[in-house]
Amino acid sequence: MNIIFATANKGKLREAAEILGEGWTLLTPADMGILEDIPETGNTLKENSIQKADYLFERLGCDCFADDTGLEVDALGGAPGVHSARYAGPGHDFDANIEKLLREMEGVPYEKRTARFRNVVTLIIGGEKHFFEGCMEGHIALQRSGTAGFGYDPVFVPDDFPGATVADLGEEVKNSISHRGKSLRAMAAWLSANTAAK
Repeated sequence: MNIIFATANKGKLREAAEILGEGWTLLTPADMGILEDIPETGNTLKENSIQKADYLFERLGCDCFADDTGLEVDALGGAPGVHSARYAGPGHDFDANIEKLLREMEGVPYEKRTARFRNVVTLIIGGEKHFFEGCMEGHIALQRSGTAGFGYDPVFVPDDFPGATVADLGEEVKNSISHRGKSLRAMAAWLSANTAAK
């Protein structure tokens, strides 16, 4: 069965394909002729996730899913949260975002640098919406480390691997513990139990 994932990120696409497994063919908006940026103007991760899924469904009428992720830092009152991708300003400049985050956290001791990645997936199948959420708890590192992954991975130390940032772990380990991986595995389990594509 075909299903459209609202992403242009090849890493996210590969992760989702591995988790969904055989029986599902993942397509992107570009595969379907949608080349413009899909709006993300919600005030919460769930609102953005719904907005992106609705955008695709209204134009294509096909089964689809979308996700949104935010980094919540306790010492910053939950920021950057829904604004994670544009924390340092317009665009998706994660080097600038990381620099701003480390500046904001200057002087905060490691034990007080608790944070989490939260992810929300909206699935529209047969015209009905279903929601799946995942979370990865950890701390903000004192400095960057590692070269794998993307986004805030070089400064996020997951509780599952307290001696390393996500960027130190590599993609396979990251996918096994990540917020998005948890959401997608929950979606895959639901699809397996509720659809004919197995």
